[in-house]
Amino acid sequence: MASSADDEKHGAEFQEYVNDESVQVALHKKTEAALVRKLDCFIAPVMMLLMLISYLDRGNIGFAATQGMTEDIGLKGTELNTAVSVFYIFYILAEFPTSILVKRLQFNRVIPTITFCWGIVCLCTGFIHSFASLVVTRILLGFFEGCLFPAMTLFLCNWYKREELAVRVSYLFIASALSGAFGGLLAWAILYMDGVSGYPGWRWLYIIEGIITVVWAAVCIFVVPKSYETAYFLNDEDKALMKQRADHMEAYSGGSGHYGKKDIKEAAHDIKSWIHGVIQIGVVTILYGFGTFLPIIIKNGFHYSTVQAQYLVIPGKTKH
Repeated sequence: MASSADDEKHGAEFQEYVNDESVQVALHKKTEAALVRKLDCFIAPVMMLLMLISYLDRGNIGFAATQGMTEDIGLKGTELNTAVSVFYIFYILAEFPTSILVKRLQFNRVIPTITFCWGIVCLCTGFIHSFASLVVTRILLGFFEGCLFPAMTLFLCNWYKREELAVRVSYLFIASALSGAFGGLLAWAILYMDGVSGYPGWRWLYIIEGIITVVWAAVCIFVVPKSYETAYFLNDEDKALMKQRADHMEAYSGGSGHYGKKDIKEAAHDIKSWIHGVIQIGVVTILYGFGTFLPIIIKNGFHYSTVQAQYLVIPGKTKH
């Protein structure tokens, strides 16, 4: 009888322990969900706006071409295509070294700096007078913007768990799609500044978008945290939970905190990596070409007016 009573007692204690553990797990998940929502309010929007501005500044060449840039700076033959293409060469060249150096140089320094630099380049494009100067600005724009996406994705990796990243990276691509719609709307509005201070509308397009980028770069100095330990929007409990999450992710990666040569070799030998790369090249070739040249196609191919070419881009870009 005594043994039976002891068993019942131990069983009750074990059940109570299990219930307590379940409650603690539930509370932890609730607290962590609240933290992730806070990150989505303070981190994700900053990165999304950076992505949107980045795509505005690289894609405005299509709108500028329909507003008279081609004639004003004397572009001939395939020179416009060359200017568009050279951007991506230096964009690609900048991505790999950035992914290596950005963590050493600190995100709160790198992101505002490269944003400021390409903002100045965009602004200066409003004052070009030749094909050569256009190519120079496109090269510089490609280099600085090429640093952005690796910096942003690595930055997000410092704040979100692996299972949370896919949704947050998708936010960046949503922002890039929305940039086409905003770009068309902005180009349509700025077109009415044609002749202000003696400048054609396409020059104002570059100047105003460049100023917007420079201003946002200044804002990023204050809104891009160095780390969760210094984040202005996290309280002490949030920071303690962020440390737990960081420790968990470091343990998941074998304590290294980052990928090593072994991981890179493993990915390189995986056929899925190459298939994904081929698919990505096919997708972005169509999307980037369509996104850049759509205003020109609408105006020259379908013979719409310059004003119509600006706002007719909007519906197509929102579908991306």
